[in-house]
Amino acid sequence: MNTNSNTYTVIYSIILVVIVAAVLAFAAMFLKPTQDANVKKDTIGQILTAATVTGDDILAAYQQEIESAILVDINGEEVGTLNIEECEVYGNSDLKRQIAAEQKALPVYIFKNGITVVPCYGAGLWGPIWGYVGFDKDLKTIKAVRFGHKGETPGLGAKIADEPWFAEAFTGKTVGEGEILFEVAKPANRQTENNGVDAISGATITSQALGKTLDQWFGFYKNYFTKNGITAETVIDAVIDMTGELEPVVESAN
Repeated sequence: MNTNSNTYTVIYSIILVVIVAAVLAFAAMFLKPTQDANVKKDTIGQILTAATVTGDDILAAYQQEIESAILVDINGEEVGTLNIEECEVYGNSDLKRQIAAEQKALPVYIFKNGITVVPCYGAGLWGPIWGYVGFDKDLKTIKAVRFGHKGETPGLGAKIADEPWFAEAFTGKTVGEGEILFEVAKPANRQTENNGVDAISGATITSQALGKTLDQWFGFYKNYFTKNGITAETVIDAVIDMTGELEPVVESAN
């Protein structure tokens, strides 16, 4: 065959492309289990941060400190469980799928320290943004958060994941009860007080997108929060249900 002919060049190029494609496909298939394991480990690390749980071994810490991992529907009813022993969690693709499925099965991670963690997932300025929010036993007061993103601007929108002070601003904030459950906006534009935080200066669009994402997902979990939040009133109601009356507390004379 004439190596200088167009036919030779075309055949050679096709063979080369096929070989390279096959090598890349094999490499991707071979590395996928490791990549999936790393993604799961990173997801669990973010969940643990929201639950204020620390540990050198992320998977072991998760297994030791989590009490239960359940799936609930939009009505707040339990519809399934996640395998704790296998560290089964919902990743971003799973969360995205639940939006399309109209929230058929939303994950809830309940830890032994009393903190319940729920996720959120939405669209930022340049790509997806996500987060994990840890709640106190009332399922209203935020204890800790951990946010992430795929392509927000470094030094601006990326601060939602990079800056500790931004995450700390959420501690003690609560889920609202009105039309706006939560917002992230400039102080002058905020319509709420305790169920919102200030936007990051220079990253207004990313901040607003995060606020919208939180507001939307808190709405998804609203019925679960209402049915399962432990407050002083629910404790009193439980006592009345068991005893038929609320017995007075008698102080000891000793």
